[in-house]
Amino acid sequence: MPTRYLTLIAGLLLISSCKKDGTGTAESYPAIKAAFGAEIDPNNWTNYTGQTIPAYIQKNNSPNNPINNAKATLGRVLFYDKSLSVTNTISCGSCHQQKFAFSDTALASNGVLGGTTDRHTMRLINARFAIEPTFFWDERAATLEAQSTQPIVAHNEMGFSGQTGRGNMNTLLAKLQGIGYYKELFSAVYGDVNITETRMQECLANFIRSIQSFDAKFDEGRALVVNDRTNFPNFTAEENLGKALFIDRPIFDANSIRTTGGLGCNTCHLVPEFDISPASRNNGVIATLAGIGNDVTNTRSPSLRDLMNSSGVLNGPMMHNGKFRSLEAVVNHYASGIQNNSNLDPRLRPNGTAVQQLNLQPGELQAIIAFMKTLTGKNVYTDKKWATPFL
Repeated sequence: MPTRYLTLIAGLLLISSCKKDGTGTAESYPAIKAAFGAEIDPNNWTNYTGQTIPAYIQKNNSPNNPINNAKATLGRVLFYDKSLSVTNTISCGSCHQQKFAFSDTALASNGVLGGTTDRHTMRLINARFAIEPTFFWDERAATLEAQSTQPIVAHNEMGFSGQTGRGNMNTLLAKLQGIGYYKELFSAVYGDVNITETRMQECLANFIRSIQSFDAKFDEGRALVVNDRTNFPNFTAEENLGKALFIDRPIFDANSIRTTGGLGCNTCHLVPEFDISPASRNNGVIATLAGIGNDVTNTRSPSLRDLMNSSGVLNGPMMHNGKFRSLEAVVNHYASGIQNNSNLDPRLRPNGTAVQQLNLQPGELQAIIAFMKTLTGKNVYTDKKWATPFL
């Protein structure tokens, strides 16, 4: 019998084995079992939809791609699969590491064949609750779905660029079509074995949006009060002072020097999501990661949640170029180190000309840092549903 007929019959048999119960699960998945053991089971998908979301969190940027157990599970496999790089050596999870709040401690993350990322790897905490709908430091992706496959086709990252003799996205799709566990997974999730970039984007974004962190000291305190401004009973006096400084607006004189009030962090990093305001522009950090020339197009920021782990160790250098390696350095930048530029956020230039000088008073630096440490969660670093499923 011709090979093409055998392939067609095999595909039909795989599809016919699926249970049409609304979830696309199937009875038998030998390739999935061989690759993942009991870690991935289409007859009993991992629970991503049942996570608790605090009542005070109002943002949700996934109305067109709501969290789905089957899609998030397939997204998890794609996220950690090194087959998605031209050399089978790099996955999304190589740069976005769970133990570092889905970031990287390296200044630039390693890509294929000696390549590196153009900017520092952004943390992926609470992407589902992002207030700013665009992604990447320069906001070039309109949605998380659009963002999810760009690193795959980046020449210096995962390599399917179509340049210098390398394959492109179509090459990758054909490659995945030949992997047994993807035939079974896509059949289980979608009811057929057709692997497309759109489906990959949908599943990768679904998994990334499932990654959430709401078990920090801040959340424990916020659950005990009626609003963000009230003193949290579980906070120290220093932490409550830091919270007030974070939220309250500063008062500036005619020379853009702060005379009273808070530090105004909340005007850009909005409580309680701590995501960046969509109206934000450049924050006065303009050097490229390589330190050659300036780049004022970086206007995005990850959530300020989980800047550090529960031991107080930073989850990597901060800003698009990894310029700062301590919270003290970050606060001091906004206090007196902002570099004026053509795309600077106007909120950082209070009088319209001169950049702000926060004129920090004794104890304020320590208080704001103490508060930012309360944004660190616990479960996100250890929960198996966000870890690699590969044996």
